[in-house]
Amino acid sequence: MSEQNKNQNQNHEDTPKTFQGGRASRPSSWKKLLSKRWAYPAAYIAAAAIILTLVWVYQDASQKSFKPDPASPSVQSTSAVSTDVNEQQPESVEVVAQSENIAWPVADASAVQVVKPFFDENATADEQAAAMVEYDKTFTANTGIDLSRSDDQAFEVRAALSGKVSRVEQHPLVGNVVEITHDNNLKTVYQSLSDLKVKEGDQVKQNDVIASAGRNELEKDLKTHLHFEVYQDDKPVNPAGLLPKK
Repeated sequence: MSEQNKNQNQNHEDTPKTFQGGRASRPSSWKKLLSKRWAYPAAYIAAAAIILTLVWVYQDASQKSFKPDPASPSVQSTSAVSTDVNEQQPESVEVVAQSENIAWPVADASAVQVVKPFFDENATADEQAAAMVEYDKTFTANTGIDLSRSDDQAFEVRAALSGKVSRVEQHPLVGNVVEITHDNNLKTVYQSLSDLKVKEGDQVKQNDVIASAGRNELEKDLKTHLHFEVYQDDKPVNPAGLLPKK
């Protein structure tokens, strides 16, 4: 072989091989990396971690941007609202309404008897006649009941209801008088009294002693007794219908 042919063959061997008219190239490092089995799972995990991090950062930023400012006059904290409500509410005061039933105006109801009843327009003629008060040949209807002991002894007179003493006077016909005003336009009147224990303006409780039974000119035939009246809206009512049974 000639020297020229050897040189040509040498040149052909040194020339890089080509495929389809292009130069041959070595595989890149990215292709080598992606050809690994763990490459894609690792990429997915990294992407998920980045996304979660971005979501957390976004939420934290949103909460900070919308957090109320206690110093702002347009925003009121929950504790402040609760305090204001408690301050506006008045102190709760328990009020117990103690309704009283009218009581006998004596210490022992069994020791006295009704010697003259209340004049009732619906009563029989005999009952009405027994309820008439005669004085100086004049008859008047009895507006209360009269109580006395069978032995004509004096006895304590007590408040039938709690109230305020609205009148104390000495009358020439009915004797000493005590009037007590109660709630609901109710009033009790005690006549033919002695040894008064109260004065006008006093506050009395039910069963407080206000006087003793005595005598008067209008019903002197009854001797020592108590004349007891009850008024509702300034109209006399029968006390016997209000008093408890003996």
